[in-house]
Amino acid sequence: MGLLTETLPNLALARPGLDRHAELRGQPDLLDRLLADPSTRVLEVHGDKVPVLLGHADDGDRPDDDGAGTAPALDLRAPVPTDADALVLFLGQDGDGTAYLAVARPAPEVEAPDGGVWERLRGLRQVGADLSDRDATVFATALALANWHATHGHCPRCGAPTEPIQGGWLRRCDRDGSEHYPRTDVAVIMSVVDDRDRLLLARGAGWGTGRFSVLAGFLEPGESLAAAVAREVHEEVGLQVHDVEYLGDQPWPFPNSLMVGFTARATGDELRLQEAEIAEARWFTREEYREILAAGEVSPSTRLSIARRLIERWLGHDLAEVAPD
Repeated sequence: MGLLTETLPNLALARPGLDRHAELRGQPDLLDRLLADPSTRVLEVHGDKVPVLLGHADDGDRPDDDGAGTAPALDLRAPVPTDADALVLFLGQDGDGTAYLAVARPAPEVEAPDGGVWERLRGLRQVGADLSDRDATVFATALALANWHATHGHCPRCGAPTEPIQGGWLRRCDRDGSEHYPRTDVAVIMSVVDDRDRLLLARGAGWGTGRFSVLAGFLEPGESLAAAVAREVHEEVGLQVHDVEYLGDQPWPFPNSLMVGFTARATGDELRLQEAEIAEARWFTREEYREILAAGEVSPSTRLSIARRLIERWLGHDLAEVAPD
């Protein structure tokens, strides 16, 4: 089963915003040198949130940008001495040669302590769609790396502690010397249409009423992406598909995924649901979907997600034209 290719326009998190400069990671003094340089920009990561400046002057490189207005921006700062006590991650450099680091700290014990940086903490889902390309890359990369480090403090071979090296892009076992690299879990996500050009949307088990989206699932070992699309659709709703077409991909650091987007055409329309995964599934014409969206009977996917772009591609326009965010 081959893959046709097309790309989704204006896909959040998908456009490069930094040069990662992987060749610098092996320099033994890299982090010390950058922490001593006041021109280095540092992002504090507190659990899954970072400090954000709201109402920042727009720099014109957001995915949906029209070149005017204001937008949120990461609250980056110069290094401080206490940064060396945290997990420090080298993220890369921008076109001017400015280096970017992240310092990862535990999440705050309360939601919003009064004063200081705490009041400005936001998650990637909250602001990611409105960040500049640079800021979106900085946030997504820092979050994905921090999530990986948080769950890989011990060697999977012998159980001994591991330590971060290579600017935070590798962990080494203190006992056996084995090296462990950041993990990315690949998932396929697909808009499935039938021969009447209706879109299949489903509500996952455990989701609230009215929350419908396209199907998705993780790639399995020894499986191609197209085969994963076909398998997941068949497992979840009992359909066979053909004409699997690649549309785009998006890093999704919740905690460490890559979402690879497709469209596919079903050979039939009779649904057989995998009850453990799918609470309900329905075929929608464009008119039906617009009506229930406008009535508030379904909630649209977040503007950050590739799921929303897949739906908009089928619908033919932005969901905000029917249900403003």
